[in-house]
Amino acid sequence: MVHVFQNHGQYYIFDTGSASLHACDETAARLLAERLGQGAADVSAAERAEYEADFAELEREGLLFAPEPSVCPAKSDEVKALCLHICHDCNLRCKYCFADEGAYHAPRQFMTFETAKRAIDFLIEHSGSRRVLETDFFGGEPLMNFDVVKQTVLYGKAEAAKRGKKFLFTLTTNGVLLKGEIADFLNEEFENVVLSLDGRPEVHDAVRKTVNGKGSFSACYENIKNFVKMRGGKKYYVRGTFTAKNLGFSKDVLFLADSGFASISMEPVVTDIPELAITEAMLPRICEEYDVLCDAYLRRRREGRGFGFFHFDIDLEGGPCLSKRVSACGAGNEYLSVLPNGDIYPCHQFAGDTNFRMGSVYGGTVDPALRGKFKTSCLFTRRACDGCFAKFICSGGCSANNYHFNGDIDVPYAVTCAMMKKRIECAMHILAEKKKEK
Repeated sequence: MVHVFQNHGQYYIFDTGSASLHACDETAARLLAERLGQGAADVSAAERAEYEADFAELEREGLLFAPEPSVCPAKSDEVKALCLHICHDCNLRCKYCFADEGAYHAPRQFMTFETAKRAIDFLIEHSGSRRVLETDFFGGEPLMNFDVVKQTVLYGKAEAAKRGKKFLFTLTTNGVLLKGEIADFLNEEFENVVLSLDGRPEVHDAVRKTVNGKGSFSACYENIKNFVKMRGGKKYYVRGTFTAKNLGFSKDVLFLADSGFASISMEPVVTDIPELAITEAMLPRICEEYDVLCDAYLRRRREGRGFGFFHFDIDLEGGPCLSKRVSACGAGNEYLSVLPNGDIYPCHQFAGDTNFRMGSVYGGTVDPALRGKFKTSCLFTRRACDGCFAKFICSGGCSANNYHFNGDIDVPYAVTCAMMKKRIECAMHILAEKKKEK
């Protein structure tokens, strides 16, 4: 399919089959929109013929109206990654936490080293021919159980080496405990670290509270800044969340950039709390905010003050292959989540919902029917995506969000879809502007 759109005064044509982005003038945009049944173009016969010849050349080159894949490639039964819920407790009480402030609607609990070892063994045993394996330490706040984190990393590295494999470790933290020996260990051993910070102090403190009800900004900001300095060229993300109370989130992204953070993500909240939840009525304002952020992103880049923003940093040429984009994230099949007691779930956002319990690392097996449901789910089972230009980039959205909002992992959540499409159009505009600089 072909998507014709305008962003920041520039017209674009995006071909989904070839992932080709073409900057064009208004006449070309109107003529292609006409071909797509989206209005009529008032163009002379001679001018029309000239443009149609250009379109025909692009089609011959496979860059316009290119065929799209229609069959999901076979998915492997090999497990490549685990999310270890190393700690179902937290030293913060964030209002919007999908994980029930770290407890996942159950008694607060730490994973033992014995269970973590079983999880590592499970991953290695079920990884087949995969050489590179991934483990993400999650919570709650995983650094509250740092001793087990450390033991698990060292154990995983040793066991992987015996089998000719390698572990890549990641961890998500609120930063409160990120200092001293803990910071040194994470910097040395972890491939990536995700650092939770919502932006300006007043925004962060409004929803990210300590156990005693105070704002947590002062408890984590300097720790996170110091850790990022330690990282040098190593990977990290400072990840914020915006809510209905903070629709002006571009200011928070720029605050984070001004704080020296070069890798930033700002995600819409996932919650049913009325005063915080994102609704369809807020989408126009949110889209405006992405436009503001897009302008600032490009301006700062030209000024030599550029920063990375996760949703704008797309790669149409060298990113994930098309089969991967069709297959989606792998949750429930290639990627699994392990709770403190060893129970296995499709991913961290399904954790605790017993309808999605898949087994246990102590049993060593995964429910084949439930795994099969996720294995067969892909872009082409998400029928609402059929006519969407963004489908090969977003892969039909998050299975957990789809389920929590629509009751079905294959029914995309419309509010998230709208935000995704706007971000992608901004990202494409940024790609085009970057090419002009070369």
